[in-house]
Amino acid sequence: MLINLLKHCHTINKHRFLVMKLCFRLGLYWQGLTHDLSKYSCIEFFTSVKYFTGTKSPIDAEIIDKGYSACWLHHKGRNRHHWQYWVDFYKGQVVYLEMPLKYIKEMVADRIAACMVYQKENYQPDSALKFYLRSQERTLMPEKTKEKLYYYLTLVAEKPLDEALQIIRNDK
Repeated sequence: MLINLLKHCHTINKHRFLVMKLCFRLGLYWQGLTHDLSKYSCIEFFTSVKYFTGTKSPIDAEIIDKGYSACWLHHKGRNRHHWQYWVDFYKGQVVYLEMPLKYIKEMVADRIAACMVYQKENYQPDSALKFYLRSQERTLMPEKTKEKLYYYLTLVAEKPLDEALQIIRNDK
């Protein structure tokens, strides 16, 4: 348990530091500083320690074990860079809200950093794009959010990172 605690601390600190650096390059200074602070809350931290593997998100293991993730429910409800934060229910209908651009940009930084942390030496510039294309989440996002995210991840896959981040930063 202590080993998992130390390894999990290292993983989330490394992830947050990478996101911070990427957010700063995107001009998102406050978001870079405050990114994923909820990961240090009791429910997210200790659940993630319990399910830590080092190769993928502990959320996946918790879902396999329990059928849902209390950790994820807590996390997505407090972090606007997740598209799920922008989903609501009204009169029995699911309502998907378009994400503000600054949170889409933070989501890109988050996905790049997550791929870097979990894939380690296997990380490639197109890793975040490939992950996105393999997931079913893209069918649930509002159209403008989906298009913008795809555009940004494609830039990261096809251009040098510095150039891609500059284009994303300047996109209004």
